[in-house]
Order: sequence, then structure tokens, then C-alpha cells
Amino acid sequence: MSVTQQQVLDSLGRIKSPRGVALTNANVLSAISASDGKVFFSINVDAAEARAWESVRAEAEAAVRAIPGVTTAMVALTAERKPGSAPPPPPQPSRGTPGVQPVHAHKPPQGGQSPMARQSEIPGVAAVIAVASGKGGVGKSTTALNLALGLRDLGLKVGLLDADIYGPSVPRLTGLRDKPELNDERKMIPLRRFGLAIMSIGFLVEEETAMIWRGPMVMSAVTQMLRDVEWGKLDVLVVDMPPGTGDAQLTLAQNVPLKGAVIVSTPQDLSLIDARRGLAMFKKVNVPVLGIVENMSYFQCPHCGTKSDIFGHGGARHEAEKLGVPFLGEIPLHMAIRATSDAGNPVVDSEPDGPHAAIYRAIAGQVRDQLKGVIAAA
Repeated sequence: MSVTQQQVLDSLGRIKSPRGVALTNANVLSAISASDGKVFFSINVDAAEARAWESVRAEAEAAVRAIPGVTTAMVALTAERKPGSAPPPPPQPSRGTPGVQPVHAHKPPQGGQSPMARQSEIPGVAAVIAVASGKGGVGKSTTALNLALGLRDLGLKVGLLDADIYGPSVPRLTGLRDKPELNDERKMIPLRRFGLAIMSIGFLVEEETAMIWRGPMVMSAVTQMLRDVEWGKLDVLVVDMPPGTGDAQLTLAQNVPLKGAVIVSTPQDLSLIDARRGLAMFKKVNVPVLGIVENMSYFQCPHCGTKSDIFGHGGARHEAEKLGVPFLGEIPLHMAIRATSDAGNPVVDSEPDGPHAAIYRAIAGQVRDQLKGVIAAA
């Protein structure tokens, strides 16, 4: 059943803003995307009133989910301070003014809990690990998928979450094009291939769709893919992170107690500088760094086997030694890895007895060894 924007607007028109105005008349709604049963939009308000609007956001999302034919609803609350607006005034006694509470009432109490206090385990998932890079183009997603397959080959139950909101690669790397279905609890059921439970924002939007989302909507999407997915019982959930150190990384660190992060870099100095930033970010939020992988470590000629250090060599190993974190291994720049990835048949699965699969499994073994206590306790 097709869902239209008008159906969404009709549903939202029954919801009141904190001032009692119909949501559709409050001048806060972004453009509404509604296609194939998936609805996305944001509610844009002033930062001073953000806390008063959170219950409205939740009510709006619930109302949209209730529309027949809606399979996925994602509503983000974006809050920005108006240009030139003054900082919040000091607390004043309440005079019982109706509508939005005074600004000071929305401020969290001083000395309150850290954002990390919101962390909670994902039911059934023993360990969540992030695969990250400081910059794009270093082969992070290919590494994340083959690492997940390497962990699978070691006998673990593994899931893969593609959290790269702006550039999801997992649909192409796995050859999956289906849409996730919902269970009776309205949770998304991850797609399965290669023995992995797999979820990606790329399963919910078309491949050519430009994800022009502000930070809060990115954070909402990451949270939803963590919490509104029926992951089942997993030993490890591997999260393919977007490049950089932004909202998605912070959301993941604040939502779940990450058991570790794997940093992917190429040997060249430019990539290592950004990898250093990524490593520093995880340390800052108390996430253990499981190690560094040097991807595209060298080019190996498929005809003669000669190795060429196109991007230099050994930079990631040296960086790991300098920073006191494990060096997990070197992955070559090889046509077989590229070709199998583009074809949706990753090399660990399509060439399980080959040299490249052995490299990924060796890296997976080191990751598993560092997670042994966590997995065994689950």
C-alpha cells in the first residue's frame, strides 16, 4: 500500500505543539519524504525549546508508524539557536504562563549524568565493535565486511550494521537489494547473507538518493538502526562507521558500551594523520582501540606477484607502535579484493582458501582474542 505525503500531514495535523497549535500549522516541519512505505522528516525548533518538543517528536513518530502501509518512520528533532539570540536567562519564579516552559526549565541540572550514562546493551548482542577511519576512501567498508566474515569463520554469530548514513556501501558489497520486513513488535528484521545479520540505511532508500540530513537526523537514524532492529543473539555486531569523528560516532559511543574500535588506514601520511584523530576520539570517550589495520599496504601484481609500495609501506605499523595499540595486519591493494567487493561476493566468502581470506581471518582472530572475556560471559 502506497503512503502519500498528504496521509502523513493528515496524521500530524492531530498532534499539538507545546503551545497547543496543530503541528502542521506550527511552521516547524521539514519536507516530508514518503515512498515505498518509508517516511522521513524532521521537526526544526529553536534550541531553547528543544526539551519541550521531544515528546511531540515521539508522538509524531508513533502517529506516522500507525498509518497503514508505513514500514519505517524516522522523525528527527533538530534544534538550533536563532542567530543573534541571547543566552538563556537566569532562572525566574514560574508565573504559571501557559505553553512552553521557561528556558531554564529545559536545562539539565548542573552536575548531572554524563551523556555516556545513556548507554545500554543491545539485547542479545554480546559485543559491539566499530570499524572506523579518519577519512574516506581507505577501504573501511570492505574491511568491515571481510572482518565480519572472518569472525564468522571462527565460529562466532556475527551481525553487520552499515552506519555510514551519507554513503552506505554495504548493499553494493553484499549484493543485497531487498527491503527489511517488520516483525510483530514493529522492529526491522535484518537481511541475511553469508551467514551474517545485515542492516544498512541503504536498504531503506534508493542508491541514488542524496542523504541531505542534519546532525540530529543522522543521530536519530543511527539510534533507530541500533535499537529498532531485531538482531537476535549475536556474539559480535560489527558497525561500519562513516569516515571522520562526527555525530554518528558520538551517537554510537553514547548509545551502546562499545567493546572496541578497529581503525583502518592506508600507509600514507595524510591518511595516518586522520587515523590518529579517529583513534584519539575513541580514547576520549573511553572506547578501547582493538588495533590498526593497514589497508592498501602494497600493490601485488596479479600476474607476476611483484609487490610495489604505491602509498608507502609500514606507516600504520609504526603509528600503532608509537601510540601503544595493537597492529592487526596488512591488507594488499589487489584486484581480487576489489573485483569481489564490486560484485557483491566478498573475498573471504568467494575465495575462502585464498591468501587474502587468510589475512582477514588472521585479523579477525586478533579481534576475537581481545573480546574473549566479553563473548564468553554472554
